[in-house]
Amino acid sequence: MLDQFKAYINRCNLIAEGEKVVLALSGGIDSMVLADLLLKAKVEFVAAHCNFHLRGEGSDGDEKFVREYAEKHDIQCFVKHFDTEKYASENGISIEMAARDLRYAWFEQLRLRLGYNKIAVAHHADDQAETFFINLLRGAGLNGLKGMKPQNGVIIRPLLWASREQIRKYAVENQIVWREDHTNAESVYLRNKIRNQLLPAFDELKPEARQGLYKSLEYLASENELYRELLKEKLAQIVEQDGDVQRFPYSAFLDCFVPRNDAKRLSEAKASELVERPGYSFQLLFEWLRQYGFNTDQCRFIFETMNTGIGNKYFSSTHQLIIGRDELQLSEIKAIEDEEVQIGVGEDVIVLPIHLCFSKLEKTPDFVIDKSSDVAQLDFDKLKFLLSDFFVDQKFTEWQKRKVWLLVSAEDEILWVVGYRIDDRFKLSNVTKSVFVCRLED
Repeated sequence: MLDQFKAYINRCNLIAEGEKVVLALSGGIDSMVLADLLLKAKVEFVAAHCNFHLRGEGSDGDEKFVREYAEKHDIQCFVKHFDTEKYASENGISIEMAARDLRYAWFEQLRLRLGYNKIAVAHHADDQAETFFINLLRGAGLNGLKGMKPQNGVIIRPLLWASREQIRKYAVENQIVWREDHTNAESVYLRNKIRNQLLPAFDELKPEARQGLYKSLEYLASENELYRELLKEKLAQIVEQDGDVQRFPYSAFLDCFVPRNDAKRLSEAKASELVERPGYSFQLLFEWLRQYGFNTDQCRFIFETMNTGIGNKYFSSTHQLIIGRDELQLSEIKAIEDEEVQIGVGEDVIVLPIHLCFSKLEKTPDFVIDKSSDVAQLDFDKLKFLLSDFFVDQKFTEWQKRKVWLLVSAEDEILWVVGYRIDDRFKLSNVTKSVFVCRLED
């Protein structure tokens, strides 16, 4: 396995001669095997261990184990303690995402402080397969299905070629000791369900089914690289830069279906014709706008309203898009503190600044009230809509007053302090017939 390890590092140019590495060492079998291989390959590295305080004595036991291993093998060891649950709560994200954000941010800080070159993590081929199925279930495209790269910036994954079975076999044969995380065997998180239930069933379909999956993931990764290069060239031909504004003419969409020499046909391109040809046209729009923070739902709504929404504005966290008569116009948001956006509500989902999604539904007998602070469910019949960034001083800090948004009525009645609470006057009641749902998206 050591020879395969070295060959993979050389083939993917992961660690050049003389480069120094920060190793993410959790104490689990994967990172312990990676540490052993790095030692035998004579790569200079330090160990970085995160104590997320999520498993009580188990987390402290992991830390003690890593410290003792590092001391035994004369490896410099750095340990960082995190209040992961607090960070997740404050940022409105999952525990898994919080741990990921915290560890990678600290790894990079440590790397820069030490002047090291790379950060090595112990993801392997089975992690790759699990990520594939997670993204597949989320409805990802080629970019999501391709999986993790052997190298992403300074992050390297020298074990991405090896299966969990190969790693365990190497650990046993080389008498490597590791810490077991009992939560890995619990099918609570989606990744664990895929690991413990889906992949074993996948293995039963045919011999070496998982090896076929690994190979497919490699093909997807290389095909995605080619797709990205061709897409970059295509968008460079289409998008016109006019000062601070990017212009995307509708004729560029229609060019996918009309011969280039048909100049008259191209000049008469209408948005209505594009909506009837959703495949390639929408993908171009999505790939262009995703770079600027627009999500799939926003892009879909923009695409479907190009013909009827001339003058409409749509926002990501950094950019504003305006639907023109013959083109889409994109510009960076300089300041939107004084901007108000008038909206109407139909059957479609409407996406506005700060990623708010609006929808209307009927209050059926089995309707369940969502009590999340990120959702407002209001009596539709009482509402007229105006979204404003008017800030009110109601026990908010100066920072909160600069950041908070309010959903208010046309009569300037505050309906919802977004992410905090709704007004009691507009709460759902026994006589409510239609429900207006406003959801704060990540």
